[in-house]
Amino acid sequence: MTRLHEAVRAAARRHPDRPAVTGPDGSLTYAELDRRADAMAAHLAAAGVRPGDRVLIWAAKSCAVVTAMQAALRAGAVYVPLDSTSPARRAAKVARDCTPRVVCTTPERAREIAPWLDSATVFVNLGEPLPAAVPPPAETGEDDLAFILYTSGSTGDPKGVCLSHANAFAFVRWAIATLAIGPDDRLANHAPFSFDLSVLDLYGALCTGAAVHLVGAELAYAPVQLAEFLRQREISVWYSVPSALMLMLREGGLLDRPAPPSLRAVLFAGEVFPIGALRELAGWTRARLLNLYGPTETNVCTAHEVRAEDLLRDRPVPIGTAASGDTVWTAGPPGEPGELYVRGPSVMRGYWGKEPHRGPYATGDLVTVRDDGAFEYVGRRDAMAKVRGHRVEPGDVEAALHTCPVVAEAAVVVGGEALEARLVAFVVLRPGARTGVLAIKRHCAERLPTYLIPGEVHTVSALPRTGNGKIDRTALAGTLREGSAV
Repeated sequence: MTRLHEAVRAAARRHPDRPAVTGPDGSLTYAELDRRADAMAAHLAAAGVRPGDRVLIWAAKSCAVVTAMQAALRAGAVYVPLDSTSPARRAAKVARDCTPRVVCTTPERAREIAPWLDSATVFVNLGEPLPAAVPPPAETGEDDLAFILYTSGSTGDPKGVCLSHANAFAFVRWAIATLAIGPDDRLANHAPFSFDLSVLDLYGALCTGAAVHLVGAELAYAPVQLAEFLRQREISVWYSVPSALMLMLREGGLLDRPAPPSLRAVLFAGEVFPIGALRELAGWTRARLLNLYGPTETNVCTAHEVRAEDLLRDRPVPIGTAASGDTVWTAGPPGEPGELYVRGPSVMRGYWGKEPHRGPYATGDLVTVRDDGAFEYVGRRDAMAKVRGHRVEPGDVEAALHTCPVVAEAAVVVGGEALEARLVAFVVLRPGARTGVLAIKRHCAERLPTYLIPGEVHTVSALPRTGNGKIDRTALAGTLREGSAV
């Protein structure tokens, strides 16, 4: 199998009556998913979708959304999943960039976004029942695009990471083999579909006959409910950012009861897992623990399975060695931090609207090489940050703040670490302006997804500057550590 939807269709033939997807809107067997995806693919084709067209999907997690993803692929199209918390203005910005042939959403969201889009935009109602139908054949190859994941951009405009069927399969095949995923497994999908972590959950399950259980956005950081979800659904493979696991450990009562016998693998990625919390997790479960690493542009390119000796360290566990068939290396001198480079089948085709990516991908992450050849993560080469696993460009948030009529200047930094990490905005108001913090946050909420809205907003008389006149972000971050005002 060289295309994602072919692998899912094959799994449906082998396991028609097994559960495929369970979400807030119910459950689908593989046979039901197969029939609905075909019907929707035929509907998309009738709406004018042709191979290579983009299909924007903007809705809360559901079986209907998974069906739409499969339908788009079967129509030969490229699906573009948006974070369900993204406001209409943000969704419209992505739509104007990727120019979708069709927008799959709910009637309510269609009314929200319609004023921002061309009047000729075609909307497809995700909740609409469709008659059984067979879609026309759509010729696509493994190097054709499967989906585009939009990430935070430094200019305030989201960047579309273009991933082909082959890119996705390189990671999915590795994950299936590494974890020995089979029809009896139950995978939890914690990450939003717009986040690259979700690729493992969805296709690790749907390509093998396993079941995937969707965690709704309202539960994503609800610790008690997450811990109960893990137990009630008898999850065997869990994959999330460390922040979610730490919440479950500290506030969800996870440690109050023995680990469920179903749980056999816990994977984490997206941010550093503090060693103390990881020790707690390792002491609670006998499941395999794996630290996965890779930016959206490469998905997972290195991995490390946690060993007993790793838990004796004072530092976070290594990010490991090459995965997904990739080659990884650092240009730094031996023993010194250097930037990590990746070449191989999981590396993206490029950014939407830009020239195709050529050669190795420079991650922007600094690493050192251990004696055993594994990589240790050191930090970022640039200003990009991670907050609860989400990649955050402060410039993206600043761009939204700068559109606020009362804001003259703004700077955003990350305060705290790991579970306590949050975005903090410092703003200089225009002369004579009078406004409250809530009004500024409300302005951001109209333009940014939830994870990009600053947790704190401080009004200051001036922003500190370096000798060359640039905003001194180090000084701003220092004020947070010292608890002082700017």
